[in-house]
Amino acid sequence: MPFLGAQFGEWKPISRISGIAWLSMYGLFLLYAAFDRSGFLFLDYANLMFHEAGHVFFSWLGRTIMILGGTLGELLVPLLCAIYFFTQREVFGVAFSAFWFFENFPYIGTYMADARAGALPLVGGGEHDWETLFTHWGLILQDQSIGAAVRFLGWLGMLGTIAWLAYRIFLADRAASPALSAEPRRLD
Repeated sequence: MPFLGAQFGEWKPISRISGIAWLSMYGLFLLYAAFDRSGFLFLDYANLMFHEAGHVFFSWLGRTIMILGGTLGELLVPLLCAIYFFTQREVFGVAFSAFWFFENFPYIGTYMADARAGALPLVGGGEHDWETLFTHWGLILQDQSIGAAVRFLGWLGMLGTIAWLAYRIFLADRAASPALSAEPRRLD
């Protein structure tokens, strides 16, 4: 996207060591997430606050949007952070925010897949957002398949974010190393 580079400028420099540390952290988190059987990761405690705030924030737009607002809240906060860091050309900030955005999807998918069963504990013991929405939209019988697709998109997004970060680290390392530069150097 060269037109974005012209609009916002070049990415701020990053170090290889910092990049490797971030990639390692993301890799460890993915291992933790892959072996977790609860479906609720430690980051989801923070996401839950944004979820509940989303219900309140979107409540003035009507009942359906208020119910959907929980999920919108937990997705909009990291998305807005990613947009901010993108405009500032902060590689690690964009990567963290994008990873955080996609990290929400596995739990949202788990919540969606629970629409008929209603087995997950709910904050305040209230109504199940996705049971209400899927019933309203006539999708209640597809809760399992929709939930699985959303979980898959989350994993795909997290892996894609890691790949993008690795690519940015590669480019930064290549630019910093004259031996890897595409242009031959003169030795005179």
